[in-house]
Amino acid sequence: MRLSRLFFTTLRDDPNDAEMPSHRLLVRAGYVRQLGSGIYSLLPLGFRVAKRVEQVIREEMDRIGCQEMEMPVVHPAELWRETGRYDAIGPEMARFKDRAGRDMVLAMTHEEVVADLLRDIVRSYRQLPIMVYHFQTKWRDEPRARGGLIRVREFVMKDSYSCDLDLAGLDVSYERHYEAYSRIFERLGLRAIAVASDVGMMGGSQAHEFMVLNPYGEDVLVLCETCGFSANRQVATVRVSEPPTESALPLEEVATPGATTIAELAAYLGVSAEETAKAAFFVDRDGRLITAIVRGDMDVNETKLANAAKATDLRPARTDEIEATGMVPGYASPIGARDTFVVVDELVARSSNLVAGANRPGFHLRNVNVPRDYTPDLVADLSNAREGDGCPTCGAPVILRNGIEVGNIFKLGTKYTVALGAEYLGEDGGRHPIVMGSYGIGVGRALACVVEAHHDAKGIAWPAEVAPYAAHLVSLGAAKDPHIAEVAGRLHDLALAAGHEILWDDRDESPGVKFTDAELLGMPVILTVSPRSLAAGGVEVTARATGERSIEPLAVVEERLRG
Repeated sequence: MRLSRLFFTTLRDDPNDAEMPSHRLLVRAGYVRQLGSGIYSLLPLGFRVAKRVEQVIREEMDRIGCQEMEMPVVHPAELWRETGRYDAIGPEMARFKDRAGRDMVLAMTHEEVVADLLRDIVRSYRQLPIMVYHFQTKWRDEPRARGGLIRVREFVMKDSYSCDLDLAGLDVSYERHYEAYSRIFERLGLRAIAVASDVGMMGGSQAHEFMVLNPYGEDVLVLCETCGFSANRQVATVRVSEPPTESALPLEEVATPGATTIAELAAYLGVSAEETAKAAFFVDRDGRLITAIVRGDMDVNETKLANAAKATDLRPARTDEIEATGMVPGYASPIGARDTFVVVDELVARSSNLVAGANRPGFHLRNVNVPRDYTPDLVADLSNAREGDGCPTCGAPVILRNGIEVGNIFKLGTKYTVALGAEYLGEDGGRHPIVMGSYGIGVGRALACVVEAHHDAKGIAWPAEVAPYAAHLVSLGAAKDPHIAEVAGRLHDLALAAGHEILWDDRDESPGVKFTDAELLGMPVILTVSPRSLAAGGVEVTARATGERSIEPLAVVEERLRG
């Protein structure tokens, strides 16, 4: 490909809204352009990288026996109603009516479609197990698109589905995908770690996310460097010191003017944050006010709270909603409150004589005990893991790191097949629901994560496995020396004839512009043909990732391009 004919342009300045290196570099180098919030066009360079990423994924899916197919991006809403997800999923799902007035949805994922196909096609146990996959556009109306291709609303995902006779078969399919994902990310040049995660809207019994560590990542990972424990903080449990056992003391109201935060309260009363209880308030989709109580030195984990309370679409409660229950923000506790669902953290339930709000401005209560002073609706693990808490496996201190999810795998079980009636006739003569697993990789996000892991101050440094072109050929001085153009053109055509297309910067630009663009675009090898290189014996070969340079004889370079 001649660069003079390539549909792209580079930018000298970073996009104003770019926070992450991948966002900045992919836009500057002419790989992508933004059409709207979370909606991007892949220009020819970006499209080539995406197809290289897809091919890596495809090869590993085929390797474990997955069959490639394609399913629609538009689904009848009735299919999602059968599984209950049409009403359970919030505004992130795009809903519309077709010209006949039928309710339709844009695909977020394809569990319903696969289960529908299974109930239509599978009859006997002899047809199972089956694993299928496809690459398809997904739409999720994210409330806050960010990071370029990291969090978008429209994207291509590889989603695969395992269909087994029983849970033992699901375990095998799950492990095969786990191993395939490990190979995929290794080939993409990503150091991905698998962490236990929340099943979320997918449901099921178990899930893992494949994460790459990144300071810009929105997920917080809980990791143990001693035993290898890893989990998303959304679901991580940790060991904490047990509170001392004390006899319950009488309630005592104390004045605490201006102490509306735990830090202010602890300082005013001369107690530690561990001796206080903190209230947080949320409202779910049904309008239910949920009061979560954790120890003052802890924070509420919203995922744990939502799972425990069986709540969806939690949002922070407004002041008027809190006050309507008889609680006073800044001085609140469930004591005397009404019309609220109270969930207490296990540690608070085991603690004695905590300081909590008195539901009166400027006052708190000493010696609050559960369940003597108020009865919670539910006691559960609600707190976020903290740096230095004990590993649940070995007890060593855990560390917290930010990460970006590049893949996920779920044990769905029979959630979708039971709902849609996808059964098989077993060897025992009885009918049984098919057992499913679901496995996803976002292609664009994986692409962006490769850039996050492989770049420097000059630009992108693509691994050879996914680079849009194997080499970037730069010809210098061709306008003054026809021999330069002749040599460069021969190298370009030689590679093309051998099926190894390279990118040739044949533009009439200065050496500075050409080298800057070559380093920005990031092909693994830069081949420079110039009067100086020819005088030195051939072609200057630069490894983009390391900057190492050498002069190689023209015949050697030609042989490499043929191969």
